Amino acid sequence: MGPEVDRVIPDTEMPRHAEVVIIGGGIIGASAALTLARRGISVVLCEKGLVAGEQSSRNWGWVRKARRDPREIPLVIESLRLWTDMNETVGAETGFRTTGIVFAADNDSDVARFETWLDHARPYQIDARLISGSELDRHLPDGGSRYKAALYCASDGCAEPQAATPAIARAAQRDGAVILTDCAVRGLDRAGGRVIAAVTERGRIGCNAVVLAGGAWSRRFLRDLDVTLPQLKVRSSVLRTAPLDGAPTTAFWGDHAAYRKRLDGGYTIANGSVNVVPIVPDSFRFLKHFLPPFWDDRKSLRLRADHRFAEEWREERLVPLDEVSPYETTRVLDPEPDRRYNREALAHLVKTVPAFAGARVVQEWAGMIDVMPDAVPVISPVDSIAGLVVATGFSGHGFGIGPAAGRLAADLATGAAPLVDPREFRLSRYSDGSNPRAAVGI
Repeated sequence: MGPEVDRVIPDTEMPRHAEVVIIGGGIIGASAALTLARRGISVVLCEKGLVAGEQSSRNWGWVRKARRDPREIPLVIESLRLWTDMNETVGAETGFRTTGIVFAADNDSDVARFETWLDHARPYQIDARLISGSELDRHLPDGGSRYKAALYCASDGCAEPQAATPAIARAAQRDGAVILTDCAVRGLDRAGGRVIAAVTERGRIGCNAVVLAGGAWSRRFLRDLDVTLPQLKVRSSVLRTAPLDGAPTTAFWGDHAAYRKRLDGGYTIANGSVNVVPIVPDSFRFLKHFLPPFWDDRKSLRLRADHRFAEEWREERLVPLDEVSPYETTRVLDPEPDRRYNREALAHLVKTVPAFAGARVVQEWAGMIDVMPDAVPVISPVDSIAGLVVATGFSGHGFGIGPAAGRLAADLATGAAPLVDPREFRLSRYSDGSNPRAAVGI
């Protein structure tokens, strides 16, 4: 059901030792591998399924500064710099283009939220601003009359998720990184309070550091190490269309629909505000962390009791490292898309942008987003386990920020000067009394 992802031919020989082992072949893990390989640091990336098999190929493909949590802005500015030269950097087409992105405001309340965000962003000199009337019409036909205003950032863009992460991984491989697919890491060996090896289904890889970039699986992996990560999963669905002439080129978000033009001429379309939240055992364990943000965002979240509860209950069992792990039982998370919400989004677009009346749906899919209570990622060493760095919880923002996030994770794993101040991304913010919350006005 998932999108067709460009192939990465894996290495066949598994090294017995590397300076760094990366767990997870999404955009964060691939970017960390590329950073390390280009620094001449030996690195092995282990992916339980295929590179970009989960959310890194299933997202919208947006690369944006607009409406970012202020804590993420320094990192995403660095990421945009990397994206701008990405095709040249990796020697392949990633689909990155500067398209601009528009966030529509239906009413005065929406406008006020965007103005609040602009106040947060002003110190960073981001080229985002409010537009309306004829200027909005240029980016969204008839938008000037349909919407009160919009937040527009001309330097934001989009890339192709199914191509970008594999291209980054292949570039890392050319520079010396070892890429192993269908190779789950079952756990870690430790001695003296620090990581000494990653234990995979194929054997042991001795190492000095590990980067856990496991997306929606990170919570379970850390639980086996007695590390608490308050992370849940949210299911997001999208559809893609056949090539369509005459529709807008600027990416767009509104309460009922969001879209971007794909490199093949079709469109990726999703419901702008609806995400499904499966009720699972961790929903109750982390209720105190997630209840406030869920309440704040209750209009857009759909709680769902389904098979995920039983699946995650079964997966919780601590499995010895010499036995088959849940990561091998489920190589790729491939949830059923919520077609109703997809079709509602398309129907809304047909009413508001006439060019979409001819859209032909050719595929639908869903992905599991790894979310944190404050919607800000964890990119952080683990205080209780020296040598372990976690990079997860990107809360639907990971693709665009991925190249810089991967570089920051690589910095932290090797003791290099960090790309940006990592304090806002520390894991300990959930246990040190900080009580982090999502930013207002985004």
